[in-house]
Amino acid sequence: MMLDKLAMTLVIIGALNWGSIGLFGFDFVGFLFGGQMAALSRVIFALVGLAGLWRIIAMFRDSESSEPRPHMA
Repeated sequence: MMLDKLAMTLVIIGALNWGSIGLFGFDFVGFLFGGQMAALSRVIFALVGLAGLWRIIAMFRDSESSEPRPHMA
């Protein structure tokens, strides 16, 4: 599903950004889009957060679909 791939891409971007903040004290998204409080940066941060929520839902959805179903007799 395209939405799942987009959400995963945003989650990866968010993880890399948090990694750069933790390791180097550098906010890459803020740097690219005008600072942490710039409107575009805040939109990106919000989209990354929503993508994380979507991936949590998808994780449970995916685990339910992989469980074997009982056979009806």
